[in-house]
Amino acid sequence: MTTLSPRAPTLPVLVAGGGIGGLAAALALTRQGLDVRVLEQAPELGEIGAGVQLGPNGFAAFDALGIGATARARAVYTDEMVMHDALDETLVGRIPVGEAFRLRFGNPYAVIHRADMHGALLDAARASGRIEVLTSTQVVRVEAGTGNGADPDPDTNPDTNPDCVTVIDAHGTRHRGAALIGADGVKSAVRAQYVGDAARVSGHVVYRAVVDKCDFPPDLQWNAASIWVGPNCHLVHYPLRGGEQYNVVVTFHSRQAEEWSVTEGSAQEVLSYFEGICPRARQLIELPKSWRRWATADREPIGQWTFGPGLRTTLLGDAAHPTLQYLAQGACMALEDAVTLGEALRVHRNDFPAAFAHYQRSRIARTARVVLSAREMGRIFHAKGVERLVRNELWKGRSPAQFYDALEWLYGWRVENCLSA
Repeated sequence: MTTLSPRAPTLPVLVAGGGIGGLAAALALTRQGLDVRVLEQAPELGEIGAGVQLGPNGFAAFDALGIGATARARAVYTDEMVMHDALDETLVGRIPVGEAFRLRFGNPYAVIHRADMHGALLDAARASGRIEVLTSTQVVRVEAGTGNGADPDPDTNPDTNPDCVTVIDAHGTRHRGAALIGADGVKSAVRAQYVGDAARVSGHVVYRAVVDKCDFPPDLQWNAASIWVGPNCHLVHYPLRGGEQYNVVVTFHSRQAEEWSVTEGSAQEVLSYFEGICPRARQLIELPKSWRRWATADREPIGQWTFGPGLRTTLLGDAAHPTLQYLAQGACMALEDAVTLGEALRVHRNDFPAAFAHYQRSRIARTARVVLSAREMGRIFHAKGVERLVRNELWKGRSPAQFYDALEWLYGWRVENCLSA
């Protein structure tokens, strides 16, 4: 058996998934002096979807990853978050997100195209010189690896030592790493192997599209993250890319049994769900030339994210805590995960089992609160009958400071407090 030299290069950390969470994790790992190999199942890196809302916690995470300036340059800064009743145009609530908001939380509220966010992470990953990205590489199985965090000896048994991890892809290729971050999304193969839990299909269907400013109604061209809430449905719009485009999202409770999926949408289906909506809001659903259709789901929160021999595999982002969209926090939670993971590795000097244990301890309750709160917010958005009237009274007369107090638990996250849970 060959004895490894102390100078032998260490194995990279493997990251399953090259989306927002996976690339953010890769950047966080490199900031701790680690090399990374990202395994992405798609033939090329990119993001489907449209707009993403970014709270102050998202910007705090971008800063910690070293790409705050890039993200800020690509974002659109809104003046307020505003909610109207989609039946009668009643103003339900308004939260200003200007100077007072920024002073309170230390960062702005903004919106950004998902591809622009992903592009900022990808540019930084390429510039790092420490991140290798393999596309067309779908993770299907995880095994214990070989060696002591160093390049494997081909004469040893590759699957008996728990000090590293082996990932097998759909082509049968084996990838060995010092550890594995399962950031492979809502249908994570890593989670399926270690948890095997069923998705909780919501029955709520989301249609997303981007509309050019020239085609967007002038009376709705607000510099705001805007939502129109109705019985079993709602509509969202906000500006993107310097106001040259607008993100349009419509959500409804499906009449049929749904499976967790993303498909091409149908304008006729969307129109059939919005009877009784006021004309001002209804015009939104007649704008897009094409739609993408998401049948949404989440999963029940779990109390363990770290698995495998040697506890060198952990989950991150949607693989750990898939959530419904009603708090607009899916991307922000993945960014927070990545930063917290990096901080745990720093504190524990890249001792993976100890760092992963600290990471999950710091994240499980917070992300579970987001998952459960998003479900309840969906109920509030889609209230009908007398419950709708109660919803419309909820925020009447509330001052900006009172709104900010209510949001402190969510937007007050910072790298300095990320390990304190």
